[in-house]
Amino acid sequence: MAISSQVSAERVDETLRPIDLDDRGIEAMLEAADIPALVLALVHMTGDLGLIRGDIRPLMEFLNPDDGLTDEQRERVKAQAAAVLAQHRDAPGAFYMPSDAELREMLSFLVGKPVPDEYAEFLTSELSLHGEDPYAQPDVEAVSASQRANYRVLVIGAGMSGLLSAIRLKEAGIGFDVVEKNDDVGGTWHENTYPGCRVDSANHVYSYSFKPKDWPQHFSNQKVLKQYFSETADEYGLREHIEFQTEVLSARFDEGSGQWQVTTRNARGETSTRNADAIISAVGQLNQPQYPDLPGLDSFKGPAFHSARWQHQVDLSGKRIGVIGTGGSAFQFVPHIAELAESVSVFQRTAPWIVANEDYFKEVPTEKHWLLRHVPFYAKWFRFSMFWRTAEGLLEAVTADEGWNRPEESVGEANQMFRDALIENLEMQLGDRPDLLEKCTPDYPPGAKRALIDDGKYLASLKRDNVHLLTDSIDSITENGIRLKSGEEHEFDVLIYGTGFKASSFLHPMSITGLGDKDLQESWAGEPRAHKGVTIPGFPNFYCCYGPNTNIVVNGSIVFFSECEVRYILGCLALSMSNDGKALNVRRDVHDRYNEWIDEGNAGMSWGQSGVNTWYKNASGRITQNWPFTLLEFWQQTRAPDAEDFELV
Repeated sequence: MAISSQVSAERVDETLRPIDLDDRGIEAMLEAADIPALVLALVHMTGDLGLIRGDIRPLMEFLNPDDGLTDEQRERVKAQAAAVLAQHRDAPGAFYMPSDAELREMLSFLVGKPVPDEYAEFLTSELSLHGEDPYAQPDVEAVSASQRANYRVLVIGAGMSGLLSAIRLKEAGIGFDVVEKNDDVGGTWHENTYPGCRVDSANHVYSYSFKPKDWPQHFSNQKVLKQYFSETADEYGLREHIEFQTEVLSARFDEGSGQWQVTTRNARGETSTRNADAIISAVGQLNQPQYPDLPGLDSFKGPAFHSARWQHQVDLSGKRIGVIGTGGSAFQFVPHIAELAESVSVFQRTAPWIVANEDYFKEVPTEKHWLLRHVPFYAKWFRFSMFWRTAEGLLEAVTADEGWNRPEESVGEANQMFRDALIENLEMQLGDRPDLLEKCTPDYPPGAKRALIDDGKYLASLKRDNVHLLTDSIDSITENGIRLKSGEEHEFDVLIYGTGFKASSFLHPMSITGLGDKDLQESWAGEPRAHKGVTIPGFPNFYCCYGPNTNIVVNGSIVFFSECEVRYILGCLALSMSNDGKALNVRRDVHDRYNEWIDEGNAGMSWGQSGVNTWYKNASGRITQNWPFTLLEFWQQTRAPDAEDFELV
């Protein structure tokens, strides 16, 4: 085969390590290989596109956790890979770089169907085969270096999005400062330290595109994630730009200067005011604990705390513990405290759907680490494979079919298939406990409420003799425990609230004042909205990361959304600077049309069809959190701002 493009090993991946095993050692490592990713790595190592044109055709179906290949096909690929890797070990050479058409063919092979035209550029960019930066904002370079350096951006928050904003601002040469209310970086991964706390997105896609990591676990725990963001702050020299233990109290747009006047308070209680040309709010959505609206909340005489404010000094050994809530946090900490406590009573209002994943608590095996570190191009294709599997694959399963009429069960044919698969998993694990099976089977469509990942630990913990799942309505909190509507009272030594966060209280408790002295919360009137989740009419040069309707439910990683948002924000900053520093105010009509489109999209999804209570909704029932469309659409709409969408202030 004629090779149209070659690159040396050094240019493939500077972290790639030389192959250090004999033939039998290589064969042993390949037993853990992701076969589709391995096939594509072989294309680069051999230049043989026939590998993807034969009978080996992966199937990426949302209900099929496997790749659809036969054992014979797997063994054939591994045998060829062993020979090629041994040859590369003994005589390293150049690698084949496909043409654009060939790369598209490789992408189609991996996703199991032809890549549509509109997806080709998006997926090629995400793969970043040549090391290109898919989230860079080239418009910034059109502004002079001195103008960028003299522009001042204030970033609020040093969690995932705040650090990302700081990195991109620093790369662009734009002046910035970061204020963080905590004493270290990490955001939610700094604040949430409850037992079992971990991410529920596959870790190989829950990481910055420019900073992949050979993660120790498939779904890493809080300590590992906190370390990742701490290392990021150190590696990119961000700490010198961050004021820790500094809280933003208020921000007011001064129409005379066109700047924001921001009042902060430090750890000593001292307040000060500074000016900023623009603000990037990276405070997140899930940082203000939500407590249940129950009488007597403060009357309990024993220790009582929220999972997000875990009191590690409280010894739970041998205690009678009451847990209110069965959301994501409770799913993670209940199995741990059940091993210590005399008894654990879990009070459930609504059963969550459970997605089984046997890797949820597992360490990544040695063989997989070796493949990621030693096989050329394997890490890139493996990460991309994970990205695709968690991208658009499940969106169809939570989309409503027109005319479908089973509101308590499902919203469409694919959703019903999804439901059947989830129930089958419940029956496999709780078939011997019909009482628990009934309580743990939701009465609403999959996707209407946040689904939770479990490898069996949570359901197994419910079957323990010392754990009790209660579904009776709670009347009040008492001095000794919890009283039910039936009048029955349960006494406890400790109460733990796993009741989530004030997700719809965006930017709370900061006071944000825009044009005409309009208060942001008054402007929203309980209905938080933003254009592309980023800009708000009447609040010039104020930008949100993870703003209204940018939460993802079944497709993708929130890191992807933040990278898209920050790319868009940098484009807005460039547009402002190129117009003599005038502030950008998104037009009301543009904003309103956009949100009509969002509301229409959400109405056609499982979470928009069902009446089940969920943190996706605000008090009026509007979906304020969720993005209802594809990742492609969000990527396209945030590539660069349209000057026609804004007024100059």
